[in-house]
Amino acid sequence: MTTTMLKKKDWSALSRRALTATEVVANLAKLEGWSLSGDGANVAIEKTYRFANYYETISFVNALAFVANAQDHHPDLSVHYNRCVVRLNTHDVNGISSTDFECAAQFDALVAL
Repeated sequence: MTTTMLKKKDWSALSRRALTATEVVANLAKLEGWSLSGDGANVAIEKTYRFANYYETISFVNALAFVANAQDHHPDLSVHYNRCVVRLNTHDVNGISSTDFECAAQFDALVAL
Protein backbone atom coordinates (compact mmCIF):
# COMPACT_ATOMS: atom_id res chain seq x y z
CA MET A 1 0.00 0.00 0.00
CA THR A 2 1.45 3.37 -0.94
CA THR A 3 1.26 6.42 1.25
CA THR A 4 -0.63 8.30 -1.46
CA MET A 5 -3.54 5.92 -0.92
CA LEU A 6 -3.82 7.11 2.67
CA LYS A 7 -3.66 10.85 2.07
CA LYS A 8 -6.73 12.59 3.43
CA LYS A 9 -9.10 13.55 0.64
CA ASP A 10 -11.20 16.67 0.57
CA TRP A 11 -14.40 15.21 -0.84
CA SER A 12 -16.04 18.65 -0.88
CA ALA A 13 -13.64 19.56 -3.70
CA LEU A 14 -14.34 16.36 -5.65
CA SER A 15 -17.47 15.60 -7.59
CA ARG A 16 -19.24 12.45 -6.42
CA ARG A 17 -22.36 10.81 -7.72
CA ALA A 18 -24.34 7.65 -7.12
CA LEU A 19 -23.19 4.94 -9.48
CA THR A 20 -25.67 3.31 -11.83
CA ALA A 21 -26.73 -0.29 -11.20
CA THR A 22 -24.50 -1.40 -14.08
CA GLU A 23 -21.50 0.44 -12.61
CA VAL A 24 -22.13 -1.06 -9.17
CA VAL A 25 -22.29 -4.60 -10.58
CA ALA A 26 -19.11 -4.03 -12.64
CA ASN A 27 -17.23 -2.71 -9.61
CA LEU A 28 -18.50 -5.51 -7.35
CA ALA A 29 -17.09 -8.05 -9.79
CA LYS A 30 -13.61 -6.61 -9.12
CA LEU A 31 -13.82 -7.21 -5.36
CA GLU A 32 -13.78 -10.56 -3.60
CA GLY A 33 -16.45 -11.29 -0.99
CA TRP A 34 -18.39 -8.02 -1.27
CA SER A 35 -22.14 -8.08 -1.98
CA LEU A 36 -25.02 -5.70 -2.46
CA SER A 37 -27.20 -5.06 0.59
CA GLY A 38 -30.39 -3.07 1.15
CA ASP A 39 -32.31 -0.97 -1.35
CA GLY A 40 -33.20 2.61 -2.18
CA ALA A 41 -31.31 5.16 -0.06
CA ASN A 42 -30.29 2.23 2.18
CA VAL A 43 -28.35 0.40 -0.54
CA ALA A 44 -24.75 -0.47 0.33
CA ILE A 45 -21.93 -2.84 -0.38
CA GLU A 46 -21.14 -5.21 2.46
CA LYS A 47 -18.50 -7.73 3.48
CA THR A 48 -17.88 -9.90 6.53
CA TYR A 49 -14.24 -10.22 7.58
CA ARG A 50 -13.50 -13.25 9.79
CA PHE A 51 -10.72 -13.56 12.36
CA ALA A 52 -9.40 -16.09 14.86
CA ASN A 53 -10.30 -14.07 17.95
CA TYR A 54 -11.43 -10.76 19.40
CA TYR A 55 -7.93 -9.27 19.47
CA GLU A 56 -7.49 -9.80 15.71
CA THR A 57 -10.97 -8.42 15.05
CA ILE A 58 -10.31 -5.25 17.05
CA SER A 59 -6.88 -4.84 15.44
CA PHE A 60 -8.58 -4.89 12.04
CA VAL A 61 -11.25 -2.43 13.21
CA ASN A 62 -8.57 -0.01 14.45
CA ALA A 63 -6.63 -0.21 11.17
CA LEU A 64 -9.86 0.20 9.20
CA ALA A 65 -10.75 3.28 11.27
CA PHE A 66 -7.37 4.83 10.44
CA VAL A 67 -7.85 4.26 6.70
CA ALA A 68 -11.49 5.40 6.75
CA ASN A 69 -10.62 8.59 8.59
CA ALA A 70 -7.80 9.36 6.13
CA GLN A 71 -10.34 8.92 3.31
CA ASP A 72 -12.96 10.99 5.17
CA HIS A 73 -15.40 8.13 4.64
CA HIS A 74 -17.12 6.37 7.50
CA PRO A 75 -18.47 2.82 7.09
CA ASP A 76 -21.06 1.19 9.30
CA LEU A 77 -19.42 -1.56 11.33
CA SER A 78 -20.89 -4.48 13.22
CA VAL A 79 -18.14 -5.85 15.47
CA HIS A 80 -18.27 -9.33 16.99
CA TYR A 81 -15.83 -11.68 18.72
CA ASN A 82 -14.35 -13.19 15.55
CA ARG A 83 -15.77 -11.10 12.72
CA CYS A 84 -16.54 -7.59 11.55
CA VAL A 85 -19.27 -6.74 9.07
CA VAL A 86 -18.41 -3.65 7.02
CA ARG A 87 -21.13 -1.75 5.18
CA LEU A 88 -20.32 1.10 2.78
CA ASN A 89 -22.49 3.66 1.06
CA THR A 90 -22.27 7.38 0.41
CA HIS A 91 -24.94 9.27 2.30
CA ASP A 92 -24.56 12.56 0.46
CA VAL A 93 -25.35 10.92 -2.91
CA ASN A 94 -28.02 8.58 -1.50
CA GLY A 95 -26.37 5.53 -2.97
CA ILE A 96 -23.08 3.85 -3.73
CA SER A 97 -20.24 5.92 -5.15
CA SER A 98 -16.74 5.17 -6.41
CA THR A 99 -15.54 6.25 -2.95
CA ASP A 100 -17.16 3.14 -1.48
CA PHE A 101 -15.29 0.86 -3.86
CA GLU A 102 -12.01 2.68 -3.28
CA CYS A 103 -12.38 2.21 0.48
CA ALA A 104 -13.45 -1.44 0.07
CA ALA A 105 -10.24 -2.18 -1.85
CA GLN A 106 -8.17 -0.47 0.83
CA PHE A 107 -9.91 -2.44 3.60
CA ASP A 108 -9.23 -5.67 1.70
CA ALA A 109 -5.56 -4.67 1.49
CA LEU A 110 -5.41 -4.56 5.29
CA VAL A 111 -6.04 -8.30 5.56
CA ALA A 112 -3.81 -9.11 2.59
CA LEU A 113 -0.70 -7.86 4.42
